[in-house]
Amino acid sequence: MSRHRNLALFLVLAAVWGSAFMAIKAGLEFFPPVLFAAIRYDVAGVIMLAYAAVVVDDPIPRTRGEWTLVALGATLLIAAYHAFLFIGETDPNVTSAVAAVLVSLSPVLTTVFARAFLPSERLTLIGTVGLLIGLAGVVVLSQPNPGNLLGQGTGAKLLVFLAAAAFALGSVLTRAVDADLPIETMEAWSMLLGAALMHLLAFGLGESVSDIAWTWEAVASLAYLSVAASAAGFLIYFDLLDRLGPIEINLVSYVAPVFAALSGWLFLDEVIAVPTVVGFVLIFGGFLLVKREAIRQEWGRYLASRS
Repeated sequence: MSRHRNLALFLVLAAVWGSAFMAIKAGLEFFPPVLFAAIRYDVAGVIMLAYAAVVVDDPIPRTRGEWTLVALGATLLIAAYHAFLFIGETDPNVTSAVAAVLVSLSPVLTTVFARAFLPSERLTLIGTVGLLIGLAGVVVLSQPNPGNLLGQGTGAKLLVFLAAAAFALGSVLTRAVDADLPIETMEAWSMLLGAALMHLLAFGLGESVSDIAWTWEAVASLAYLSVAASAAGFLIYFDLLDRLGPIEINLVSYVAPVFAALSGWLFLDEVIAVPTVVGFVLIFGGFLLVKREAIRQEWGRYLASRS
């Protein structure tokens, strides 16, 4: 029963996070991109803080290390990741599926950054090959034109790649901080501070609340991203992280693009192009090579538990 429950929650999380790329694309018809991301985390941050106040003893960071953890999460995991992603998705060439596939490179980049910033980690020759294969997938997706590097959405796809890199770097740097902060508290305050940073960026870019078209579609996309994809999605993620561990939960990144492609096709009439599929296969292949030892260990534990 527990295994079936975990699988059901895993698929729900993949569906929610995958379709979030479609919801972003749909909402960008009505919101300026960075302001859209900021308002999303205004709402999600308040929800998460209320949840943290219920489930943890002290929902407020107290030490310098704890606030450092929050600052890193706010800057890289929330503000940088979502600003790059939302701006990138404004380009018509960056479909929901393309964005999801590019973001799926994040677990591979996380391993690379871990090798760079955590002395105990090393990238082997096979791991390096896996990284190069994953990057080849990005090139296939981006289809750069040497005569016009910003044409065909290449620049926008690069922004989504930078979003994945920012998330990966943030995941590594937060692990390096010597602070014991409950994940619910860290996420809540990172969301709120990250939203504040994005409001500042939106102001600097000249985005204004007056530019928002408050239609029912706009409200629906904002509510879905804030409540389902952010608040509920992270709660499911926390639960599965404890039950499955980091390797299995990383596989969400490779199931989510399927739901991103399906929801984009269903609701936005997006076409699933061949380069998107090839890029996904290459990035997933790179992930398998980079994470091969951890996957082998997890598979061994799974077989042992079944015997």
